Amino acid sequence: MKHFCCRCHVYMDYENHEPLDEGSLGIFFRCPGCGHRIALITNPGETMLVHSLGVKLGGGPVEGEPLELTRITLRGSEGREGPLWSAEAKQRLERVPPFARAMARQTIERYALEHGYREITEAVIEEYKGQMGALG
Repeated sequence: MKHFCCRCHVYMDYENHEPLDEGSLGIFFRCPGCGHRIALITNPGETMLVHSLGVKLGGGPVEGEPLELTRITLRGSEGREGPLWSAEAKQRLERVPPFARAMARQTIERYALEHGYREITEAVIEEYKGQMGALG
């Protein structure tokens, strides 16, 4: 989330955050141009949600985006980001019955992301199948 200073037409910088009364959290921003400050105040439920998701407040490099796997899973097949598919793996996916193909794609992509694969190959599919067979 970004906050915009309407006076200076620039994005505000994160300044700090601090707990407030009864489980609320204050998150403070300052305009680098004019110094105008704003505060975003969360209610106790929002504060618990932020902490439970492991969201780190403040500026800095992002290691992995919160809910990244959920966003990738919910994207449609067009324009989505995620693991690349090798030609052989794509051919293998085409052999899955059409009614189950989207689900197969999503579960294999989820598996690949969770295990750090950037490309889905036949070996990744076999590994996934082996683990699923071990659970059944």
